[in-house]
Amino acid sequence: MGSGKTTVGVLLARQLAWRFEDLDARIEQSAGLTISSIFDRRGEAAFREIEREQLEKTLGRMAESGDTMVLALGGGTYAQPGIVERLRAFGAVVMWLDCPVDLLLARCATMNNRPLFRDEVSFRNLLAERLPFYEQADYRVPGDDDPASVVARILALPPFAKRLTSLGVGLSPQQVKR
Repeated sequence: MGSGKTTVGVLLARQLAWRFEDLDARIEQSAGLTISSIFDRRGEAAFREIEREQLEKTLGRMAESGDTMVLALGGGTYAQPGIVERLRAFGAVVMWLDCPVDLLLARCATMNNRPLFRDEVSFRNLLAERLPFYEQADYRVPGDDDPASVVARILALPPFAKRLTSLGVGLSPQQVKR
């Protein structure tokens, strides 16, 4: 099973009949290397440059085609200088899948493609650095439930509420946090 963001993203895209892309997969495809290999061989700065380039290419393709898409960003993408503003200017609706730190730690401990994950202390520090960026997302969605429930929370948000009503699904306001 993929990461939480990918699983939720795929399910959300299916529900909306939109395309799904994972920026990390796009980066690996363009570089011909895994993310860990990019970090090892070229360093984080080179990775961030590729990441920004691939984000811009993806946004450009969307603008040209008029396609709607669910785009899963890596944990560090949204925390890079100028990304919040760039996504806002593009008109993207940004969801922060907020999970308890212990769940994130458990997920990262079983993944081999997280080059910045070293240990619990460094992970908690990195999360604390990124948190102010994550908090700028348009919506905070608890992401610690099963993927279908997380998708239902997202679909209950204002940008998707009309579509959700037509599906006949409802959530109480307490289940969705802005």
